[in-house]
Amino acid sequence: MIEWTDPLAPALATFALAMMVVPWLDRDHVLSRQIMAAVTFAFLLRYALWRVFETLPAAGLTVHFFAGLLFLAIELTCLLAASLGLVFLSRTKNRTVEVEANQGWFAAQAPPLVDVLICTYNEDQTILERTMAGATGIDYPNFRVWVLDDGRRPWLEDLAGRLGCKYLTRPDNAHAKAGNINHALAHLSALPERPDFVSILDADFVPLPQFLSRALCLFREPGVGLVQTPQHFINPDPIQTNLAVTRVWPDEQRYFFDVIMASKDAWGAAFCCGTSSVIRFDPLVRIGGFPTDSVTEDYLLTLRLKEFGYTTSYLNEALTFGLAPEGLKEYITQRGRWCLGFMQIVRGRSGPFSRTSSLNFIDRLSLFDSFLGWAVVYPARVLGLLLPLLYLLFGLHIVETDLSSTLEHFLPFFLWQMVTLGWISQGRSLPIMSDVSQVIATPAIIKAVFVGLARPKGQKFKVTAKGGDRDLRFVEWPLLRIFAALIALNLSAITYAFAIDVRGDLLTNAGVALIWCWYNLAILAITCFICVEQPRHRKAERFPTNEAIGIDLDGGSESYHLIDISISGARIEGTSPVPAGTTLSCTIRGRTVDATVVRCLGGSFAIKFDESLNVRVTMIRAFYTGRYLEAFHGVNPTDVGRAVVQRVFS
Repeated sequence: MIEWTDPLAPALATFALAMMVVPWLDRDHVLSRQIMAAVTFAFLLRYALWRVFETLPAAGLTVHFFAGLLFLAIELTCLLAASLGLVFLSRTKNRTVEVEANQGWFAAQAPPLVDVLICTYNEDQTILERTMAGATGIDYPNFRVWVLDDGRRPWLEDLAGRLGCKYLTRPDNAHAKAGNINHALAHLSALPERPDFVSILDADFVPLPQFLSRALCLFREPGVGLVQTPQHFINPDPIQTNLAVTRVWPDEQRYFFDVIMASKDAWGAAFCCGTSSVIRFDPLVRIGGFPTDSVTEDYLLTLRLKEFGYTTSYLNEALTFGLAPEGLKEYITQRGRWCLGFMQIVRGRSGPFSRTSSLNFIDRLSLFDSFLGWAVVYPARVLGLLLPLLYLLFGLHIVETDLSSTLEHFLPFFLWQMVTLGWISQGRSLPIMSDVSQVIATPAIIKAVFVGLARPKGQKFKVTAKGGDRDLRFVEWPLLRIFAALIALNLSAITYAFAIDVRGDLLTNAGVALIWCWYNLAILAITCFICVEQPRHRKAERFPTNEAIGIDLDGGSESYHLIDISISGARIEGTSPVPAGTTLSCTIRGRTVDATVVRCLGGSFAIKFDESLNVRVTMIRAFYTGRYLEAFHGVNPTDVGRAVVQRVFS
């Protein structure tokens, strides 16, 4: 007689082994990563062999057999993608040590001229003002800031002049952002003093003062053509906001920039991500500027530079802060554009399958890894949502197995992979949350895959909108209808199979489909909550702090402590020394600014900083050099789970 615990024994043993081994391993040590990756691959191979040799429907001219073969092929391709991911994650590189070692070399030479290019199309004044104020406040002795205005706005030319920036525009918008940059490169090439480097900033990305001095230290080797730094954000993305997990779960890009890019760099496969990068000017001009045959011109730029012998280095330090997409529609548009652009690269002369490209094996393998991540994993998500429904509703057998055998072979692989990814990423990869972030974008990604592969030419660059009115709660009905319909189908399938049309032959092997349906229901339910956009009342992000603030009064200056602060105002602990509506002078981080008391609360009071341009510039620079903007350091899965449950049942 088989005890119910017997199928769980391999999984329980796997989990116990992981708990004993993982605490002794260093995630930054290559051998430790390779051990975890190798064990994961062993469990993956065990599961794959079981799927191939023991779970296919009986061979024959039946729908079951051909559907089973199709699903097996897709699943094996996903396992290949997982294996490639493990290969790249088995290494990591931290170039901060290299920067520190090169500082003496960099200080001993004449500082090269850097042109900082701020690319803008339709962003509003508040966003652009922050970026220009931060860029002109960079702590570096030899740089110029250029505003590249593809919106041809007279007010922006005036603002740029007032903030000490140079201004460029052009008569058309050909090739979108890439064309805008290339127009600027032609202008810079004709100047008497050409730059040695250019730095690219999106309109919403504010550089920290040390941005250039840190990044330039990695150009000691003449073969380094580009240095990319990560994108960090001062605001939560739609998943964080709509699930109310901002305090316990990082933005979706943290796994990519903090983990994947550092691993790609260890293999020499890091790539340009557009904003927050520094590029050698002469090689950039030599290759014809930014490529225009993909809407993800940044990734393609790295490939073209590599074809000319120049590499990309990745400096994983928080040196710029920008705005994450504030709405779900913008979030999905951005991911769809990334996917579309990558499919254009795949179809182009620098793709992984190109016969004319001079890219090496690792570069091609990295491209193939990304291709599988877009073109296979997302469509597989759709099959994962539909296949258990087809089994319960129509009796379609795609996998011939029972719950006991599935638990014995799949669960050990799943648990060890979960532990490995969670350990490497410090919790940035959690099963349900990672699944939700993929499912929410799946319709747009699948469309982008097919469009990019079928019609790679003539696709337009879609700008990710930033700013705007976010005061009202509203529902993304087109997406919600899709996910709500899938929830209804899952509930209907469970009801039909287990209550209406109960068939003994179906129920014998229905355990896998039932658990699969319930897991899908959990994912879909959370996804539906993300489709309900929560209001964002604050115009500027506010961060907690306890630092001192000095307030000038008639009898001298008094010291108070801040509770929180933003670019536009702050909340201060204690009783206000003056009534609401009074203007006063205060000192924050050595900077003196005027402010007005706007609210007197119990035990605290709020001030609003003066709105003159000089004060705004002062506060922008103070804010972005403060301790408020910190890189993310880890996740507690329990806190994430608790926050999601509270959001669902609140």
